[in-house]
Amino acid sequence: MLFDQITSNKRRTIVLLIVFFGLLGMIGAAVGYLMFNNYLGGLVIALVIGFIYAFSMIFQSTNVIMSMNNAKKVNVEEAPDLYHVVEDMAMVGQIPMPGVFIIDDPALNAFATGSKPENAAVAVTTGLLAVMNREELEAVMGHEVSHIRNYDIRISTIAVALASAISMLSSMGSRMLFYGGGRRRSNKNNGGTQIIVLLFALVALVLAPLAATLVQLAISRQREFLADASSVELTRNPQGMINALQKLDQSAPMSQPVDSASAALYINDPKKKNGIKSLFYTHPPISERIARLQKM
Repeated sequence: MLFDQITSNKRRTIVLLIVFFGLLGMIGAAVGYLMFNNYLGGLVIALVIGFIYAFSMIFQSTNVIMSMNNAKKVNVEEAPDLYHVVEDMAMVGQIPMPGVFIIDDPALNAFATGSKPENAAVAVTTGLLAVMNREELEAVMGHEVSHIRNYDIRISTIAVALASAISMLSSMGSRMLFYGGGRRRSNKNNGGTQIIVLLFALVALVLAPLAATLVQLAISRQREFLADASSVELTRNPQGMINALQKLDQSAPMSQPVDSASAALYINDPKKKNGIKSLFYTHPPISERIARLQKM
């Protein structure tokens, strides 16, 4: 089953790249039209930016994402308990020892990143270290090691890179509207074709980032269930994972700003959305995750 999941994740990486580059091309064409009245130029620029983002994430994902989340690398002398737990879980999971990072934040959270097991890393908050006991910490680290072992991190890391590129281009296009980009296009030619193209550009600016978010959500929600179950496989202790999830559920949101593109990497929703925003959960409800574990 594990090897089937790894193969599936590698296939989904290719599909993910195609979808995200399609969205990048659409929004790039829209921005190019608004800025230069040249959708083809915008398309080319967007694809170049996307390749740069994806390339940098594949080869430098650990450093980039840890920097985005203000994580500090630690060694065995600085955090012996955490380091040894990660070492034990990596040994059981039969992966190379990942880098170990700590985020100075009172919220309870953790994540893993990297393009492959050989350059992966895990990060935990100071709040999680202060609250979790040994069994619960093992369960959380088993969850993150499972993401690494199952190649979830490759999919999620590439998604972070391309979602960031889409957000940047969308923001650029939106700012152009305030500088009269859309008005210049309309004044230059009031023909029906130009109006339709302008409307398409506006819709692309709105819908492409939303579509990118929905793709991330679909990926993130399903992988959390698998990682919970895989953690139990590694620790042989379902109650440890259940107890850890119960504590995570009671945690406050992260106090430091968390980039929307990297929020899906965390074991627990770092923003704790409520109301209509809950429609865009990056994670399945913890109650549902606990219910699945209780049936194991």
